[in-house]
Amino acid sequence: METIKAIIIEDESRAQIYLKGVLEMVAPQVEIVAVCDDLPSGVIAIRKHKPSLVFLDIEMPKYNGLEIVNFFDENEMNFSIIFTTAYNQYAIQAFKTSAIDYLLKPIDPEELKTTIERFTKKHSNPFNGIIQVSEQLKKESKIAVPDGNNLVMIAPSEILYLKADNSYTQIVLTSGKKMVTSRFLKNFEESLKEYNQFFRCHKSYIINTEYIVSYSKSDGGTVTLQNQIEIPVSTDKSEELLALFIRVVR
Repeated sequence: METIKAIIIEDESRAQIYLKGVLEMVAPQVEIVAVCDDLPSGVIAIRKHKPSLVFLDIEMPKYNGLEIVNFFDENEMNFSIIFTTAYNQYAIQAFKTSAIDYLLKPIDPEELKTTIERFTKKHSNPFNGIIQVSEQLKKESKIAVPDGNNLVMIAPSEILYLKADNSYTQIVLTSGKKMVTSRFLKNFEESLKEYNQFFRCHKSYIINTEYIVSYSKSDGGTVTLQNQIEIPVSTDKSEELLALFIRVVR
């Protein structure tokens, strides 16, 4: 079996270790020649080792994985890329339409094995596909949020949760930033209907289900979002939330 020389570019050490371990288990022909924790060091490693395959995380500090096209010309990109991502469904659709290989975190061993098998049968230059994905992601629609005399445009994927505060609504973003706007929570519920990831879990809260870490059924029900933020779940919403989880698992 021919050895596949590969590089991992991933900023989280646990994800690096996990990916290496799964590769050893399902694709022993893949030889990891370098592991890098950011894109610039990854680019240096690619130029040095000249791998056939690069496992590239998208969400990294300073440079995201898609910006690799800014470091190489099209004719220099003579290696294949498998992106690893925890992006939302909008982004996943962008990958599918561009025919770029990706693995959704947490990485499933069987999906990794299938992706490696597909790579061994067909190598292709990913340059144009990456540009296509980047352009599609830039087109993600935004919602207008009143802020005094201004309107602030926010991408739905930036919203962690919304909380009712009498006739106002507090919007908490994934960055930790908080905004207070003079609109009822009900207004935002209507605006966000087309985005399947939002769920009215309580009369005072709308959450972005993309960021749910865990759900506890005790004490009436509580969801924990990223950054260990706990949000109450109404009794009459618990079954609907559980049904949502079941659909995801299936």
